[in-house]
Amino acid sequence: MGTPAIGARRVSPAALAVAMARVLALTRDLLFGSRVQATLVSAGYEVELVGDEAGLREMLEDAQTPAPAVLVADLTDIELDGAALVQSLAADGQLGATRTLAFYSHVDAAARERAEQAGFDLVVPRSRMAREGAELVARLLS
Repeated sequence: MGTPAIGARRVSPAALAVAMARVLALTRDLLFGSRVQATLVSAGYEVELVGDEAGLREMLEDAQTPAPAVLVADLTDIELDGAALVQSLAADGQLGATRTLAFYSHVDAAARERAEQAGFDLVVPRSRMAREGAELVARLLS
């Protein structure tokens, strides 16, 4: 039978499974969040934006939907402490096997350090998230 094809390009079953992964993006920045979402959707990921702790916890607890493969957290919002929230979710066991990716302002070294201490799998500057978002998510899933 061969490998499944999407359009004229052949895609291996493993790549297809990774590309269909569910991603949650924790951000209140609608402009950048939409950019991240569009980038990941164009790479084949199912992406949902969530803007607060209550909404994120609700999505993670929803038994009707599959657990997200990746949680992307915006650390540039001072009112939304993504590092503390992810650390709390991990401590509560709500993340399970979900991989975590954080992005921060390149001038905010303290945010990067907090994210690393919180246990994020990958922490990158916002500019890198904008350029390489799909590749970063793929790297976490490989």
